[in-house]
Amino acid sequence: MEKGSIQIHSENILPIIKKWLYSERDIFIRELISNACDAIQKVKILRDKGEIDVKDQDFRIDVKIDKEKSTLSFIDNGIGMDAEEVKKYIAQIAFSGAEEFLSKYSSQNEQDQIIGHFGLGFYSAYMVADLVEINTLSYKPDAEPVFWRCDGSSDYEIGPGTRQSRGTDIILQIGKEHEECLDASYIEKVLRHFCSFLPYPIYLNDKKINERTPLWIKPPSECVQEDYLSFYRYLYPMEEDPLFWLHLNVDYPFNLKGILYFPKMKKDYDPNKNSVSLYCNRVFVSDSCKDIIPNYLMMLKGVIDSPDIPLNVSRSYLQTDRTVKQLGNHISKKVTDSLNTLYKTDQEKFQKAWQDVSVVVKLGILEDDKFYDRSKDFLVWKNTDNTWTTVQEYLERNKEKTKDKILYTIDEKHAGPILKIYRDKGIEILCADSPLDPYLFQFLEDKLRPATFERIDAAVHDNLIDKEREKVLLDAEGKTEAIKIAEFIQSKLGDENIQVEAKSLAADALPGFIMIDEKQRRMRDYFMRLNPEERSHQMSFFGKKTFVVNTNNPLIESIRKLDRTKPELAKDLTREVYELALLSQKEMDPHSLHDFINRSTHLLEALAAEATKGN
Repeated sequence: MEKGSIQIHSENILPIIKKWLYSERDIFIRELISNACDAIQKVKILRDKGEIDVKDQDFRIDVKIDKEKSTLSFIDNGIGMDAEEVKKYIAQIAFSGAEEFLSKYSSQNEQDQIIGHFGLGFYSAYMVADLVEINTLSYKPDAEPVFWRCDGSSDYEIGPGTRQSRGTDIILQIGKEHEECLDASYIEKVLRHFCSFLPYPIYLNDKKINERTPLWIKPPSECVQEDYLSFYRYLYPMEEDPLFWLHLNVDYPFNLKGILYFPKMKKDYDPNKNSVSLYCNRVFVSDSCKDIIPNYLMMLKGVIDSPDIPLNVSRSYLQTDRTVKQLGNHISKKVTDSLNTLYKTDQEKFQKAWQDVSVVVKLGILEDDKFYDRSKDFLVWKNTDNTWTTVQEYLERNKEKTKDKILYTIDEKHAGPILKIYRDKGIEILCADSPLDPYLFQFLEDKLRPATFERIDAAVHDNLIDKEREKVLLDAEGKTEAIKIAEFIQSKLGDENIQVEAKSLAADALPGFIMIDEKQRRMRDYFMRLNPEERSHQMSFFGKKTFVVNTNNPLIESIRKLDRTKPELAKDLTREVYELALLSQKEMDPHSLHDFINRSTHLLEALAAEATKGN
């Protein structure tokens, strides 16, 4: 059997690089600037090894535009190349000079890390250039300048160059279809996007581009509050100041730096939009970190920088692996550690931030068991006494009064009449107005068995009953007064989907309320959130409503008396009391509101006519 080697030809690879390797045309600027930074970084390493004498302030990268010649040039005073290196690193595609250099001059100092990894960045120039020229001079003593030229085909020219000092000029002959690359404002925009935080000064036609040092490379101990706020305003000039932030600075088991900010939540917040930028050795890679940052932390803003992040060959996006998952887990842990510290050390600040932060915490708990374990001690709700509490604290305080029930309301205002009974009896009620709370309750019930969450109108709790005034005496027919009241209201409503119970409620002023079983309500509300347009259908589909009538309410008694002389008016009043309960508890179908208003108007007219009869 005959054996052979696969042959790869540059005439086949270059069109692929030009058209398919890079997702964005503008990336060629990032790649060429990165190469220039690498060239300078190599000089610094050589200097530290005592092989060359140079000062930091001498380093610079220049980008020059010549519209008359249609050229865009990238000029550095880095390590340069001799003829053999040009042939080796430029003429051989994907031969990484960075890899070879680092193997020879290994350094443990993270400041000495080389940006490039693939040896392909240079060829991104052909996305916009018809012709690329290199004029370079190596740092080596007695080196001769070298000139190289290639039009993107498999052939190139190499010969003596004209450069007088150490470094490299890369000159791009811009194609006609890419003339935008000769516009200074356009190039400046791209440079600021990709290269604002690179370590060496970058000039566009002698105008400095990267004025700001990235705050994330500084140790947290050297940063003050105004540093973080100033950096946030630089990143997001139109945003309000953040609530707080965390500074990432990890050396093991991976290298990770960054600053993550908790912004104030906006009504138009999009949970699918990521606002954390990804950098690799200070080079911008992507404005999305969704593969690193867990979904529940997507509201965060800021910057992450790690040389350990696995990127695809064009450095355009992540390749998910074990390291990426570790990074995500570490960031999640840092977030909970930061919130836990804030909760313990500055309750006032924590409580002010909680309305915005609670979304992150609750989503995190629902998506990640480990997140729950780290955050359960600061998972809080405000109660109706305006005090913050955890569920564990609530259960401990209310053992005698509610046993294993955690009572809550989603709306203090609409639940007012029922809520007042509990408050008068000193029963603590949690305020749970987040749309995430029902899902969270389901989750917490599995963790806190036998404890369960129950809305205050989900059952007739013992706390609601005035037992001393219960109407339990039997008449000749074997019925109690409470049963008679229930039967009367049931007959007047005339609706088989409404079940009526009569109870001795502790507050006389409350005519009655709508009672919906907790599990039934959760299921109904879940389907309503899935399909809001089917609200009317789903409100009627999920079983009967129970109307709990107060046997101690004077209005109920008056309606019974009125029925003897004005049965139709008593019927309308009964329906009115029922629908007012629906309305107060947000249980009224919006489509029924028009009929309710008309019925209320006619009922008022009838009552007014009755009151003025004989005058």
